[in-house]
Amino acid sequence: MVTPTSLLLDTHVLLWIATRDRRLGRSAADAIRDGGTVVYVSAASAWEIAIKRALGKLDAPTDLGAVLRAYRFTALDVTIDHGLGVEALPPLHRDPFDRMLVAQARTEDLTLVSDDARLAAYDVRYMSATR
Repeated sequence: MVTPTSLLLDTHVLLWIATRDRRLGRSAADAIRDGGTVVYVSAASAWEIAIKRALGKLDAPTDLGAVLRAYRFTALDVTIDHGLGVEALPPLHRDPFDRMLVAQARTEDLTLVSDDARLAAYDVRYMSATR
C-alpha cells in the first residue's frame, strides 16, 4: 500500500486515536503511524469537540493539545480560503464541521481520513478509517 504523505483526520478519528478505540482500522492506523506521513488536525475539530462537550453530547479528552503533542499531529488553522472553499461544495452533506474538513482537505491537498463514506462523494482524496 502506498501511504499518502499528508492526512487530515476527521474529528471522530482523532477521538478514536485519543481513546484507543478499536474501530480504527489497520490500514488507516498504519498510514497515521507512518513516519513519512504528516497528520493534520483541524481547528474545526477542536471547535466541534468543544461545542458537543459543552452541550453534554460528548465525553472527550479535555486537553486536545496534549493529544496532538503525544501523537506528533500538526494543528491546521481555519483560513479565509478554507471558509470560502465550503461555498464550492455541492450539498451532499449538511454537517458544517465535515464540510469544513472537506474544504480544508481540498484546499491543502490532503487525504481526509474518516468513517463517513458520504464524504468520499466529494472531489477529495478519502481514506476509510475502518480499513
